[in-house]
Amino acid sequence: MQGIKPASHPYLLELVTMSLANKNILLGISGGIAAYKSAELVRELVRDNASVRVVMTRSAKEFITPLTFQALSGNPVLTDEFEQSESANGMDHIAMARWADAILIAPASANTIAKLTHGGADDLLSTTCLASKAPIALAPAMNQAMWANSATQDNVEILSKRGLLFFGPAAGSQACGDVGEGRMFEPHQLLLSLSNLFNTGELTGINVMVTAGPTREPIDPVRYISNHSSGRMGYAIAEAAHDAGANVQLISGPVSLAAPEDIEYISVSTAQEMFDAVQADIETQQIFISCAAVADYRPVAKQPEKIKKLHDGLTVEMVRNPDIIAEVAKLKSKPFVVGFAAETRELKKYALQKLERKRLDMIAGNDVSDTNIGFDSPENALEVFWAGGHCSLERDTKTKIARRLIGLIAERYANTDKRSNVTVLKNAKDRSQNTR
Repeated sequence: MQGIKPASHPYLLELVTMSLANKNILLGISGGIAAYKSAELVRELVRDNASVRVVMTRSAKEFITPLTFQALSGNPVLTDEFEQSESANGMDHIAMARWADAILIAPASANTIAKLTHGGADDLLSTTCLASKAPIALAPAMNQAMWANSATQDNVEILSKRGLLFFGPAAGSQACGDVGEGRMFEPHQLLLSLSNLFNTGELTGINVMVTAGPTREPIDPVRYISNHSSGRMGYAIAEAAHDAGANVQLISGPVSLAAPEDIEYISVSTAQEMFDAVQADIETQQIFISCAAVADYRPVAKQPEKIKKLHDGLTVEMVRNPDIIAEVAKLKSKPFVVGFAAETRELKKYALQKLERKRLDMIAGNDVSDTNIGFDSPENALEVFWAGGHCSLERDTKTKIARRLIGLIAERYANTDKRSNVTVLKNAKDRSQNTR
């Protein structure tokens, strides 16, 4: 991640706005009169359907009350690492560091910038930043002379080289009466800058189809065969692909999740319905990600009326469902095909067998014998395999796992010749060779 200097990136208005829906945003508030703007920023983040948690320094509470941010965010505000903790083990800084998809400190005072530069960790905000792997952005707010001071500028340069981002400051009149650089960005400018942290552009213009959730195979009008899939992983993958610039079509079995914003959404119930929906549009897709937990079998016939409990046993004759991913991989001009393998033992063995047997380009295996991850859990861990390659995605939230998986898929997609729609880069190379 590259640091953004104010002089070279004054307002970031040239970037395309991305939705912050379902993103976990940790907002740090340090001491400064500009803290009043942060209240409006929280309101805008919530309006954009982001989940917002606020951490305030002691100095920040002198300018605005925690109750204001609690009312606007709908979440308790954390103010001191050594006060009453929300975490069971008293480690709020670790819990917040893992929870956050991005950290924005607004306002970021000269003192906070200096503290982060030198690894200070004497309050909840600084310890959370040190413990987090999420992108960190700062919105400076201070007197123009403090901003121009060589010590502050040196700190900004050091943090930028480390990958921290700077949104602003803007120039203009200040509370002290001075005029110059040092004003905190307005809430709408910060919202725009923050939203573009998630716009990787790795799959810009690429058509991606994702299947998610379980299928339900009816036995009678009130009973069906299904599984524990919540759809969270597939939905997170669809959103991550959208954030990467892809044109995403999500085909989902029955789940309790809301349809993602700005994504084409198709709702199905049975495996046959999902198969038909996939086949209807698969020829226009460049990447197919089969994350759905599709039932392998269905009853031969759905009973027209509820089956009465008249006998000690019940036999239901079953028939194989269509193998959706195998059929996609058989296509003459097949897309880049990514499968999932949920296993309870020998994950690597069975995942590699499925990769080869079904002629997939990539497969992500997860161990569902661990009931704390995978099915019906907000967290997951994946072992990703492709021909001659492997990558472990260690346990994390499904949102973060999905972004890392989409990064891997984008990398492999850009380097494979097994798809019908080659990259612009390869086309340019071919044209160059033809002119020799």
